[in-house]
Amino acid sequence: MLPTSLPIFPLPNVVLFPNVFLPLHIFEPRYRQMVADALSGDRMIGMVLLKPGFEADYEGRPPVYGTGCSGLITHVERLDDGRFNLVLRGIDKFTVHGEDEPGSDRLYRRAVITTIDETISSPDRDILRLERRRLETYLTPHFEGALAQHRLPPAMPDEDLVNALAQYLDFEPLEKLALLERQGPLARCRSMVELLEMKALLKRTSGDAGMIH
Repeated sequence: MLPTSLPIFPLPNVVLFPNVFLPLHIFEPRYRQMVADALSGDRMIGMVLLKPGFEADYEGRPPVYGTGCSGLITHVERLDDGRFNLVLRGIDKFTVHGEDEPGSDRLYRRAVITTIDETISSPDRDILRLERRRLETYLTPHFEGALAQHRLPPAMPDEDLVNALAQYLDFEPLEKLALLERQGPLARCRSMVELLEMKALLKRTSGDAGMIH
């Protein structure tokens, strides 16, 4: 269970999912401070997606979407100039309810949050196993031989594979956020299948249109 307040790292193009790893390079002073504080505490930060138009107030507190994912700093490299290279492991999805007011000594943002439980029931786990197979049928043609085995490891738990694909496949940031917002891995898997079906249809339609003269 997460605390009720969490430092947040808002980015315009990154969505983190539970139990998926994310490498980050930290160079802005406020986020250097955030990482240093996290390392001296519970090593937790929250990843959230910036809303469009953030450029006008990027140095301030531009609006963020209301669903994010906490991450635990599992690896860190502190560079000589104060920057960090680190790896986060996604922990729990959360809802943002607001933000703490920054103090004079804190440069980064903290959000007031509630953890979202994505525990899978036994009946849903059986259904998810079947939905995973549907998802894999859409992805396997893109890989060949040993690469397919590497990209779609059969031993990976169903929910972890779904979350990893949601994070690493070439979806737009808002598409990834919509997947994160789905209520658990089963709904996320189904939505990903629908999204891939739609993209395949659009690709075929575009190809057919290109053949018409």
